Amino acid sequence: MTTKLFKAKFITLEGMDGAGKSTHIPNIISLLQTRGFEVVSTREPGGTAIGERLRELLLHEPMHAETETLLMFAARREHIANVIAPALARGAYVLSDRFTDATYAYQCGAKGVDAAKIQQLEHWVQVGLQPDLTILFDVPVEVSIQRLSNAREPDKFERENAEFFTKIRNAYLQRAKENPARFRIIDANRPLELVKQSVEEIISTL
Repeated sequence: MTTKLFKAKFITLEGMDGAGKSTHIPNIISLLQTRGFEVVSTREPGGTAIGERLRELLLHEPMHAETETLLMFAARREHIANVIAPALARGAYVLSDRFTDATYAYQCGAKGVDAAKIQQLEHWVQVGLQPDLTILFDVPVEVSIQRLSNAREPDKFERENAEFFTKIRNAYLQRAKENPARFRIIDANRPLELVKQSVEEIISTL
């Protein structure tokens, strides 16, 4: 009988727009691949052909917050069925730039969608699937806004005001408090090299 040397893991990166999480994806991939793991890197919303089309709508078209939530979970269902679940089933590590915690932060925390409705969708769409590890890149709201002001053309979320971002940050920190075994919070308001070091320390524990 063959015994697997390691268990597939689902890792998610979360944080406000401007927190800098996406900057660290290539390094995380390299760290895991160096240890011999297959790594599937993906993102939400997106990750599939349908998901990327929905992403364009979600990031740029005004819509009711509940419509937004439903579309997020529609894209997520495709993502799980066609990317995440198959990769985990063959023993790969899946690294996703955002997952359901983002829905709780943006649509529930910032836009006021009832958490119970999101929980119902989560149960239906994910069938128990949860990340093994979530790295939350945390920065003060004013830092996030300043970084976004120097970035590319902003999407509809990135154009929101400080109150909106404050609600997102608070919702993320609350999620982390409620799920301490899964979350690792990184102070991303530090020099890039120090943030990178923190990421590497977390990944080394996997």
